[in-house]
Amino acid sequence: MRTPFVAGNWKMNKTVEEARLLVADMLEGLQAVSGVEKVLCPPFPSLLPVAAMLMGTDIGLGAQNMHWEDAGAFTGEVSPPMVAEFAQYVILGHSERRAYFGETDETVNKKVHAAFAHDLTPIVCVGETLEEREAGQTEAVIRRQVEAGLAGLTPEQAAALVLAYEPIWAIGTGKAATPEEANRVVKDVIRGTLAGMFGDEAAQAVRVLYGGSVKPNNAAAFFEQPDIDGALVGGASLKADAFTAIVSAAQRD
Repeated sequence: MRTPFVAGNWKMNKTVEEARLLVADMLEGLQAVSGVEKVLCPPFPSLLPVAAMLMGTDIGLGAQNMHWEDAGAFTGEVSPPMVAEFAQYVILGHSERRAYFGETDETVNKKVHAAFAHDLTPIVCVGETLEEREAGQTEAVIRRQVEAGLAGLTPEQAAALVLAYEPIWAIGTGKAATPEEANRVVKDVIRGTLAGMFGDEAAQAVRVLYGGSVKPNNAAAFFEQPDIDGALVGGASLKADAFTAIVSAAQRD
């Protein structure tokens, strides 16, 4: 049985003071939810203050990105050891990083290996654009992203990571894939590709999340799908009541 997993990706939102207020608003509600792995992913300046607020709770902390090198002349970048000092998770390969900052499957792969080298759990994002979807390329695109992004991992490493299926056409648009459609992609394409790379046991162990306009009123429908294990939540994670409701919806009886 895979433990449900819900992460809030705050993106480039919230000053440190605003981050403190948001965490204070959601802390009690999130801690009341059991049986769900909960992770907050604020911007880099808020990692240290949020880490302090989460200490002693069952809520994890994640960064939104990192470089693959441990140190060096990479102005503006943040290294794996810097992230690992405060966080347990790191989001890698988000579609916005790929679209706006030139990330490729190959650089995502370097970051995944670096995450494991520093005991960080990678949350690896995959997904197709609207153009790719309309051209019938969903399966080919996601298969390529999984194969290239996870190349060189051991089955044990693969089983330990988290994947997030985020159809790019659904991110921040208010349009969500249907739960059935998302589950089909996760089951047939993502788990199918993982099974070919790492074996059935590892493929069934991986938590696969859905991301893309997840809200309190549609989260339960996604979580009811047998191959969707939670969500990577964007906009709704910036509101304490909305994010807590989504986390609560992931609880299993």
